[in-house]
Amino acid sequence: MRDARDVKVVILGQDPYHGPDQAHGPRFSVQRPVPPPPSWENIYRELSTDTDGFAHSGRGDLSGWAKQGVLRLNAVLTVRAHQANSRKERGWEQFTDAAVSWLNQNAQGLVFLLWGSYAQKKGSAVDRKTTRPSPLS
Repeated sequence: MRDARDVKVVILGQDPYHGPDQAHGPRFSVQRPVPPPPSWENIYRELSTDTDGFAHSGRGDLSGWAKQGVLRLNAVLTVRAHQANSRKERGWEQFTDAAVSWLNQNAQGLVFLLWGSYAQKKGSAVDRKTTRPSPLS
């Protein structure tokens, strides 16, 4: 993705994975292969069921999705090890709220996927969205 206006889908989650070796993104995946966490395994399983020709690479690298216009964004961008949602209400939400609002206003045909109740609270700021329950519910 070269420009924020190229975003077609925003997958908005709560916060980063907080376990060891669960970091994802192009920089992490270049350094070493990162296996997908259990929640991504569920997504890959659904994609293979719903999409003809979908092949799961066995890795957690989502750079191919980014090239297609998928932005994976968390409401909070940092987390303490082994403590989910440990950095909420420390200022990240102001930044990610502004990013979500800008995308909502400036990207054409954008779809938001709000994953989990924490991310779903941001739904009031977007025009087009879909939700899914937490894998823990």
